[in-house]
Amino acid sequence: MPSSRPHAALALLLGMGAMLAAPLAEARTSSAATVKREWVLAHERFLAGDALQGRGSGTRDEAIAAAYVAAQFLAYGLKPAPGMDGYLQSINLVRQRAVGAAVLTANGKPVDGASVLIASGGVIGTLAVFTGDDPKELPMGDVVVVTSAKASPFALLRAAQAKKVKLVIVPESAATRSRVAQTGGEPQFPIRPEGAVSAGASMATASGTALATLSDASLKALAAMPGSDIALRFPEIVTTTAPTTNAIGYLPGTDPEAGVILFSAHLDHLGRRADGVVMPGANDDASGTTAVLELARVLASGKPMKRGILFVAYGSEEIGGFGSTYFAAHPPVPLSNIIANLEIEMIGAQDPKLPKGVMMMTGYDRSTFGEAMKAHGALVTADPYPEQNFFQRSDNYSLALQGVVAHTISGWAVVPTYHTPNDTVEKLDIDFMTAAIQSLVGPARWLANSAFRPSWKPGGKPGK
Repeated sequence: MPSSRPHAALALLLGMGAMLAAPLAEARTSSAATVKREWVLAHERFLAGDALQGRGSGTRDEAIAAAYVAAQFLAYGLKPAPGMDGYLQSINLVRQRAVGAAVLTANGKPVDGASVLIASGGVIGTLAVFTGDDPKELPMGDVVVVTSAKASPFALLRAAQAKKVKLVIVPESAATRSRVAQTGGEPQFPIRPEGAVSAGASMATASGTALATLSDASLKALAAMPGSDIALRFPEIVTTTAPTTNAIGYLPGTDPEAGVILFSAHLDHLGRRADGVVMPGANDDASGTTAVLELARVLASGKPMKRGILFVAYGSEEIGGFGSTYFAAHPPVPLSNIIANLEIEMIGAQDPKLPKGVMMMTGYDRSTFGEAMKAHGALVTADPYPEQNFFQRSDNYSLALQGVVAHTISGWAVVPTYHTPNDTVEKLDIDFMTAAIQSLVGPARWLANSAFRPSWKPGGKPGK
């Protein structure tokens, strides 16, 4: 069952981390209240180092990262959040993994060259063919093969999900090859919180849409067979259950009625791929977790502020935002008390489209939050990539859907190392990171001591 109490292994890790971190507390709190380059680098080297193997979502490595963050919160003098007796919040996730390669057949005969990117268990259905380019025009049916390579495969997947298509088959493309490279060729199955699957239903037969690719020759041959009986099967599917963990620290305010500010990041990444390659995730999002840690240290070392501040590092963002979704459903303070949420993600590199030292804020024009922070010294500006829909693609969105004014700030959101093995500490701009985090300190103190409450602008609040 979901719990705010760490399981035994996490409790041991937290205790060990606290013993290691405690001697540093006095030195930290007696230092000048500024972000320190060496501590930025130190956090990065641990979180994105070899020992944590990329902090895979819902893995032991993610749990260690959460325990590390929690130990730092304890060392900085942060308290457990209201209603919690520790610094960790966890939920069990049910996951699946295929053993052996998928087999795609048409009228009982194997179709060569199929690669499954997104899986939903076995699929049986009748084939429909789509020759258009607009995902909105995708036909309804059990299985749809798409002949055009012009549309985004993931836009086609979203359209197929909306129309309850069981399997959509698309041509190989740069986008699908990139996805295969990120996962090492392992199909990605649906992941659900424990208890979310209805009684009597197995995840292997649970609803969902699968996405597969075919080589040009095989796709052309299959497209010439509308109405065929299609089957997608896996030799074996293994189901496992494991926790994912949020680390939560609380800096109490002097006025319980003034509201709470939330600074957050996600501490997980892609871990070790099926082919053994480690995805370090130094920028995504060890950089944001480092920012949360340094903000916590600096703000906790100063004078008490009127508003309380929650510092949160979420688990399992990479596989569906489960940590932030669980936090939003089980907040330690009422969501109505959270006046604003600033998620920090991928601040390890400068975007060449933006002025020197400046970060982007997703959904900048949706609320008054970004303008107010910028006016008080935060190095933030509008998102130069509106077509990418970044506002909806980070943990801030879980809070925004619940009405909290919540945005994400990033450095270079389309950095070339994104979701590659090259996202290493050596590729980070530590000086940029340090200055970017420092620029948030003054505005955070201002917000924590002011009566200002950010608000959505007309049409800015997202609908559920």
